[in-house]
Amino acid sequence: MSEVKGNSMTRHNSLYRMVLSSMFLALAMLLPFLAGQLEKIGNMLCPMHLPVLLCGFFCGWQWGAVLGLAAPLLRSLLFGMPVLFPMAVCMSLELGCYGFLSGFLYRYLPQKRSSVYLSLVIAMVAGRLLWGGARFLCVGLDADQFGFAAFWSDAVVTAIPGILIQLLLIPPLVILLKRKSPRRNW
Repeated sequence: MSEVKGNSMTRHNSLYRMVLSSMFLALAMLLPFLAGQLEKIGNMLCPMHLPVLLCGFFCGWQWGAVLGLAAPLLRSLLFGMPVLFPMAVCMSLELGCYGFLSGFLYRYLPQKRSSVYLSLVIAMVAGRLLWGGARFLCVGLDADQFGFAAFWSDAVVTAIPGILIQLLLIPPLVILLKRKSPRRNW
């Protein structure tokens, strides 16, 4: 009987994660429209990053990675933004890394408040480095077209508002929702 109950709970958790992931995918499609209303800073806010990182934390590394890989490509195909190549392809790798690492590290680090911050920061740094490497490969390993200065400008300086939003919103949201939820082991 416990095997049947355990199997039922596994299916219920998978369904729950799929529904949450679908919600995060919808947010990844919608938030760039909202951020785009602020023309000068729309791209600086990194609106697709938030739902992918949250998906990693709440749904696990598998769902976070898949959502991160799919969202930029799907949004490019449906709405034409970001441009498929090289932007959506590079963003797909970056966001896939975000979703994977935020979920993976959060699961395997001690369940402390500091683990949320550590998981987030490592995911953000690794994702940006992967994006920079992919972008460099896409321009044919030409440092004149995409060198360190361009990487630093695009990945860090331009993204400072988005980075701050991620650091200020995600950890408290994860901590609060995980603590208040009857489903602590999402």
